Amino acid sequence: MAGTKIYLSSPTMHGEEQEFIKEAFDTNWVAPLGPNVNAFEKELASFVGTAHASALSAGTAAIHLALRILGVGEGDRVFVPTLTFSATANPVVYEKAVPVFIDSEEDTWNMDPKALEQAFEKYPHPKAVIVVHLYGTAAKLDEIMEICKAHKVPLIEDAAESLGSTYKGKQTGTFGKIGIYSFNGNKIITTSGGGMLVSDEEEITRKATFLATQARDPARHYQHSQIGFNYRMSNITAGIGRGQLLHLEEHKALKKAIYEQYQRAFADIKEISLNPLNQNGDANCWLTTMLIDEASPVTPDRVMDALEAQNIESRPIWKPMHLQPVFAAYDFFTASGEEKKEEGKGSVSARIFDRGLCLPSDIKNTAQDMELIIRIVRKCFGR
Repeated sequence: MAGTKIYLSSPTMHGEEQEFIKEAFDTNWVAPLGPNVNAFEKELASFVGTAHASALSAGTAAIHLALRILGVGEGDRVFVPTLTFSATANPVVYEKAVPVFIDSEEDTWNMDPKALEQAFEKYPHPKAVIVVHLYGTAAKLDEIMEICKAHKVPLIEDAAESLGSTYKGKQTGTFGKIGIYSFNGNKIITTSGGGMLVSDEEEITRKATFLATQARDPARHYQHSQIGFNYRMSNITAGIGRGQLLHLEEHKALKKAIYEQYQRAFADIKEISLNPLNQNGDANCWLTTMLIDEASPVTPDRVMDALEAQNIESRPIWKPMHLQPVFAAYDFFTASGEEKKEEGKGSVSARIFDRGLCLPSDIKNTAQDMELIIRIVRKCFGR
C-alpha cells in the first residue's frame, strides 16, 4: 500500500477564502446571513451571466426549491435523467411527485432527446423536466429545449457538476427557467457544502430566498403563511465560495489538462474510451471517466482494485436511477420506448454504469501522481 493517498477530487484552497472568512469574523457576521452571501450571489450570477441568484445550503436544496416554485406537487410527473446522482431525483419524491426516468444517449451520456420524446408520448403533461450535465459535459440543450418548448413544460438545469462549462458559448445552468449549482467538497469549486439557484426571473429567486429562510412573512412578529425550509447559505460558507470563484477558470484549465493527459496516455489501448465531450460546448472536465469495451476481459472493478491497492481513490460511474431499489416502481424510457426495470439493464445508461469508472481527477495531482495512475491502469490491460 502506497503512503500518501491520491484523491478522486478533493478541495483545492487558496488564500482568498481565508480573507473573506476573516472579514466575516472581524465584523461578527458569523450569523447565517451577511455581506458574503449577498456578494457571492452577485458574483456568481455575473460569472454565469444570469440576472439573479439565491445562495442555498446545497444543490439538492436548490432542486427542491425549484420544484416547489414551479408548483410540483403530489401525483405530478417530473422527467429526470436516469444516469445521475440520486440528489437529482430525491427532491421529486420530497414533493410526493412521480419521477419518470429517461435514458442516456451515446454522444454525451446525458438525457437522450429521443427517449424524452418517448416519455412525452405516454405522459404529455409533466410538470417539469430536469436535465443534468453529467461530469461537466453539456447535454444536447437545443434539442431538449425545443421539446420542452413544444410541450410548454419548464426546464430545470441541474448544473451541479458543470459550473464553468459552456454550450455554444453560454454557461450551463442558464438555459432553463431555473438553474442550480453545487459547491460540495468534490466539485470544481467548493464552499464545503452549498448550492445556488439562478434564474433570469427575479420573482423566482426572490421566492427561493423566502422559502429558504423558513418562509417568514414580512411582519414584526414571527408569522408564516407557507411551509418554509432552513436552506439558506451561511455568511462563512459564502466567504469560502467567493474566494474559490476567483480561481474557477484556473481549476477548469487544470481539469481539462487531466482529461487530455489521460486521453494521450490511453490512446493506444483500444478497449478504453473516455467520457465523450459535447462538441458544441466547452466542458469543465470535472471528473474524467473511462469506459471499457464490453469485449475486454478487464472490468472496472479490476482497475479500481488495482488503484486502491496503491492508495489511489477512484469510483464507479453513477448507478442509473431506474436500477436503484428505491426507484424500482417508476417508469423508465429509452429511445425505443418504455422499458421495464429488468429490461432496462441493456440500456445505454446501464452499459455505461457496468463498464465505466471515474479516474482520479484531483487538480493537485503531481506529475508523479499522474504517471503512477496511468502506469497502474495500463498494466491492467497488459501494457
